[in-house]
Amino acid sequence: MRNNDNKNRIKNINPATEEIIQEYDIITEQKIKEKVKNAKEAFNEWKNDIDIRSSYLVSLAEEFSKKKEELARICTNEMGKTIKESRSEVEKCSWVLKYYADNGKILSKEEVINSDARKSTISFEPLGIIASIMPWNFPYWQALRFASPSLMVGNTSILKPSSKTIQCGIKIQEMFENAEVPEGVFQTIVADSVMAEKLIDLEDVRAVTFTGSVPAGSKVAQRAVSHIKKCVLELGGSDPFIVCKDADLEKATTGAVKGRFINCGQSCIASKRFFVVKDIANEFIEKFVQKTEKLRVGDPLLEETDIGPLASSEGLENISEIVQDAIDKGAELLTGENFGNSTNRNDNDNKGYFYKPTILKNISPHMRINKEETFGPVAPITIVEDETEGIKYANDSKFGLGASIWTTNLNEAERLPRLIESGIVTVNNVVASDPRVPFGGVKKSGFGRELSRYGMLEFTNIKSVRLYEELVSEHHVE
Repeated sequence: MRNNDNKNRIKNINPATEEIIQEYDIITEQKIKEKVKNAKEAFNEWKNDIDIRSSYLVSLAEEFSKKKEELARICTNEMGKTIKESRSEVEKCSWVLKYYADNGKILSKEEVINSDARKSTISFEPLGIIASIMPWNFPYWQALRFASPSLMVGNTSILKPSSKTIQCGIKIQEMFENAEVPEGVFQTIVADSVMAEKLIDLEDVRAVTFTGSVPAGSKVAQRAVSHIKKCVLELGGSDPFIVCKDADLEKATTGAVKGRFINCGQSCIASKRFFVVKDIANEFIEKFVQKTEKLRVGDPLLEETDIGPLASSEGLENISEIVQDAIDKGAELLTGENFGNSTNRNDNDNKGYFYKPTILKNISPHMRINKEETFGPVAPITIVEDETEGIKYANDSKFGLGASIWTTNLNEAERLPRLIESGIVTVNNVVASDPRVPFGGVKKSGFGRELSRYGMLEFTNIKSVRLYEELVSEHHVE
């Protein structure tokens, strides 16, 4: 968060202890210009040899593996996720780097097509410098899931991490330096929104990728488009979790706990709205509540902890207000937290932005929890007549990122995903990003794709080249 005593500094607070970790100076406009100059000079060499780029990504993956414990502890201290989840995030960064190092050459291979020309090709050329504006909830993974394919195809990048996870962003650049990646290929800046806009405005920055809230994403997109620059937006979601009458309830309830409470519920692809067919609703709810109540809340650095604190006091206040709004409008609290509109629980004996895993039922459309993206450990359950009604409610959202469906009927497993308005649908498992599969959404969840071949080609010039031996004179339209 910003230090109110000094507008040019940002301070980080440990959400488990509320202690200040460190304070940072915000970059100046002149320093941003220097970073962009370095990135441009690096790009002129970096774009030339994909085999060399591959070898650097392999070295970088090894650095993340070697430094896993150090990086994990930094992440846990900065934003509160449990240490075991932080380790898993670092491991996933190593995976995505290795994946693109191994497969990037094939994924970006030039294509030959048939046309009236003697030879027609499509090549995929890097754009140049890409500005990367990333959030705090997965500070390593979200930066690397963009950077790995983008760097492998030949771009360079400047990362602006969230003000909550500055040290994580700084450590990413340090990993590049440890891997001896050429200077300027990847750089991190400590910036606020004003300096982020300055970065977007610079002519040599060719495109922008942003992950975060809808209002902030809208501003980034407007800024980029005003300069005729491409952008990719991943703006979160309110993912439905649909439990059909023939679902395996043991697996579905285990998936519900994992899908809703990962990272203390602070994930764009977390399961956020639960629609359960009435025939099996009571059994599902009973199992879901039982498993949720077994989760251990506490110090995120302890191995046995399942749920750490929310990342900020603002997040704690927001989730408590959303729950109170639901209860005031008729929702039933099945388990968890309800302390009204007052979130001032954190006296000297009770530090940290902790919130117990919470389950509500009797959810109605006019409640905030049904309309907003809830970033916290709260699961709202709506009982529906059948799968058709579940699909209807699932699609009644401004978001369209992911969805999960639980059924043992193979015909329904094929049919129902095609009815969901989202970029990702997973059947009988929770939604998770994967380097091999496109990641992104529709509606207010954003546009463009990350990961897979599609994500790799987002920040390329898709160039068509046609070679003719003779002039073709029959063209009458452009």
